[in-house]
Amino acid sequence: MNDQRSAAGAAAAEQAAAVAVPEAVSALGGAAGPARPKGRRAALAPVALVVAGGLSVQFGSAVAVLLMPRAGALGVVSLRLAVAALVMLIVCRPKLRGYSRADWGTVLAFGVAMGGMNTLFYQAADRIPLGAAVTLEVLGPLALSVIASRRLVNVVWAGLALGGVVLLSGGGFDRLDPVGAAYALGAGALWATYIVFSARTGRRFPQADGLALALVVAALLSLPLGILESGSKLLVPSTLGLGAAVALLSSVLPYTLELMALRRLPAPTFAILMSLEPAIAATAGFLILDQALSTTDALAIALVIGASMGAVRSQVRVGKRRDHA
Repeated sequence: MNDQRSAAGAAAAEQAAAVAVPEAVSALGGAAGPARPKGRRAALAPVALVVAGGLSVQFGSAVAVLLMPRAGALGVVSLRLAVAALVMLIVCRPKLRGYSRADWGTVLAFGVAMGGMNTLFYQAADRIPLGAAVTLEVLGPLALSVIASRRLVNVVWAGLALGGVVLLSGGGFDRLDPVGAAYALGAGALWATYIVFSARTGRRFPQADGLALALVVAALLSLPLGILESGSKLLVPSTLGLGAAVALLSSVLPYTLELMALRRLPAPTFAILMSLEPAIAATAGFLILDQALSTTDALAIALVIGASMGAVRSQVRVGKRRDHA
C-alpha cells in the first residue's frame, strides 16, 4: 500500500490528526514528507485527491442511510466493515508473527475504537440528518486537539464550536432527536480514541498491516450485532451489493486516495481539508437523502468547520515556532 513511515512522519500525522483525520489514514503511521510539485496543476492534484476521498466517504454514508431500511443500522455497519476487512487483508496480506503482546493490545484497542465509532455513527445517521451527525461527531477530534494543545487560543476555537452546536440543536437536542445526537457525540468520543490508537498502531506495524488487522477486529465485533438485528436479510444479493458499495465508497476508495495525497501534501493542510467533512456530508444528505438544511443549520456547520480549521492552524504555528527555536 505505502512505504513504511518514519518516526518524524508519524509525529506530523498525529499532530494533524488531532483535529480531523478520516478513518484509518493516521493508522498508516503518518505522512511522508511532501514532495515539492512543479506547477499549479501538480500542486492541486493532492488537494483534489483529498476532496475526492471526502466526497467518497460522505456519499458512501448517504448510500448507507438508504440501505438501513433493508439491513438496519447494525447490519450496514457489519457489511461495511466485513467487506473492507476482506479487501484490506487481500491487498496487504499482513504478517501475524513477530509482534509483542503490547503490539496486539494496541491493534485490538484500535479495532474496538473503529468498530464502536462506526456503530454509533450509523445509529446517529439513522436518526438525524447526515450533516448534523458528522458535525457533532467532529467535536471529538476537535476536543482532543484543544486538550492536547493546552493553549488559550484553542479555548476560543472550542467556544466557536460550542456556539455551532447550540445553533444546530436549536437550544435543545430534542429538535434533532436526543438519542441520535447522543450517538453522534459518542461516535465523536470514540473518534478521538481512534486517533490516539491509530497513530500508535502505525508506529508498531509496517505499512497498512495494522489497519488491516484492526478492521478484522472491528468486523468480528460488529458481525454478531448485525446478524442479530438483520439475520438472513444480510444475504439478499441486492443488500450485499449495496453493502459492498458502501465499503468501497466509505473505506477502501477514500483510504487509497488519501494515502496518495498524503505522500505529496503537508499533514496540516490535509487536516484543514478534512475539516470540511460536515459540509460535504450536508451536501450528500441534500442530494441523495433530500435532507435540506435551514440557514441556522448551515451557519452552525460553518462555525464548527471554522473552529476545526482554526485549531489546526494555531497548532501548526506553535510547531513552526518550536522548530525555529
